Amino acid sequence: MVAPSMESLLFVCSGNIFRSLVAEYAVKWHLDSERDLLVGSAGIEASPQPIHPLVRLRLIEKGADPLRHVQRKLNRDLLEAATIVVAMGENHRAFIRQEFGRDVPLFNQLCFGTDEPILDVHEAVPNWQDNLEQSRDYLHHVIDHIWAGVPRLLERLPPR
Repeated sequence: MVAPSMESLLFVCSGNIFRSLVAEYAVKWHLDSERDLLVGSAGIEASPQPIHPLVRLRLIEKGADPLRHVQRKLNRDLLEAATIVVAMGENHRAFIRQEFGRDVPLFNQLCFGTDEPILDVHEAVPNWQDNLEQSRDYLHHVIDHIWAGVPRLLERLPPR
């Protein structure tokens, strides 16, 4: 349970092995050591599956290794413990509203002022399993996009 005075940030995507995971690790990497902020991530489905090696490698290149990441499924306790919840896609935002009655912003709204979701690789590259180069490029693009947005997100959070 989060102490009431402790600010906490929860990112939500589908599987908790790509978009929300990247956002969690990007915040942890960018976070000022003087700021008390609990950071986590969860997936609305979170079917057991490993982090794709390309995602892990790109995060390692950025200085963050998600090797110890534990995939989590979103539940009421996680949601209620978070002071700030951020959805990566519109389907995640709609799920949270429908299942838990909470309205949450999209990552791109908070970081870039746009009401656009960050698509999963299978949404952006329909033949992603056969088109490895385009899939890799998209994964890198999303990771870099999230990484670039996190400093803006942290600037917008109220000081504690």
